[in-house]
Formats: sequence, structure tokens, C-alpha cells
Amino acid sequence: MHPDAWLVVIDPQRIFASPDSAWGSPMFPDIVEPVRRLASAAGRRTVVTRWVPARDPQGSWRAYLDAWPFADVPHEDPLLDLVPEAQGLSDTVVSVPTFGKWGPDLEAVTGPLPRLVLAGVSTDCCVVSTALAAADAGATITVVTDACAGSTPDNHRAAMDVMGLYPPQITLATTDEVLGTDPA
Repeated sequence: MHPDAWLVVIDPQRIFASPDSAWGSPMFPDIVEPVRRLASAAGRRTVVTRWVPARDPQGSWRAYLDAWPFADVPHEDPLLDLVPEAQGLSDTVVSVPTFGKWGPDLEAVTGPLPRLVLAGVSTDCCVVSTALAAADAGATITVVTDACAGSTPDNHRAAMDVMGLYPPQITLATTDEVLGTDPA
């Protein structure tokens, strides 16, 4: 991993990871080990994000939460908690009411033009939204293909295909490629 890179572990929360959640990714268990390897390499340059619903949702967010009322819960609701597998990955947690995590809160941690290594859930929502916004703002992005979980395998592949259209601002790589390790 590049020594100046920040690992951003996107939304490893019950709402996106648990099989009993309407938004739970069936792919989440497969990314736990790659995310842990990346966090071990990144150390203090690891940030974990959380999606939280806006306290007073406006515009399309009001309609969205009306369509998904189970998700319109207080920020302290256990549904929004980090999953046990994410505990200890980082002392820095950024909680924002948007799918894309790039913005003033994350920028305050990483700086305005960082190298970001993205992992997490869901590839086809929060990861792609973060990658595109951060790249558009001038960040250099690596999306770790085997450390992201989509809502379905097909949606995961579709999101990776979209992000793959943005080189050199966004590159796709495996955990082994990012860490420079031999998969054998």
C-alpha cells in the first residue's frame, strides 16, 4: 500500500452487512479478511465510515426514507452499529447522512487531495458514490475489488465496471495487488 494512502472502510454496519437486514449484502462475509489485511497495513491511516439517516431529511432523502422506513432510525439504533468484525479497525469514524462519504468530514481527516483506498459495502451504492465524488474532487482512488461487497454479485460487477471507466483517477485492484503480496 502506498505510504501516503488512506484506507476508507465504507459502512461496515449491521444495516448493510447482516443477512437479516433488507439492505444486507450476501457478499459481506467474504470481505472481512481482505479488509482486516488492508487495515493492518494502513494502520493509523484507516478511516471507517457510517451511513446515518438525516435527522430532518429533505428533498429526495425524504422520499427515500419513506420508501425504506426501517432505515429511518435514530443514529444510536443498533441497526446502524458497526459489525463486530469492524471493531478495532480504526479510532476514526466518520458518520454522514449520504451514500457518498466524500465531503468535508472525510476531507478533514484525509486532506483535500488524498490517495484513497476504498473497501466496504455496498459496492453499488456507497462505494461507487464515494469513489466518483472523491475522484471528481481530485483525489486519487484505488477500489479494492475483493474487499468490497455489493448488494448482489451482479450489482457488484456492474459498479466495478462503472468505476473501471475512470482511469487514472480511479483504478481497480485486488488486496494482494494493493499490498504487493503474492497470493500463492
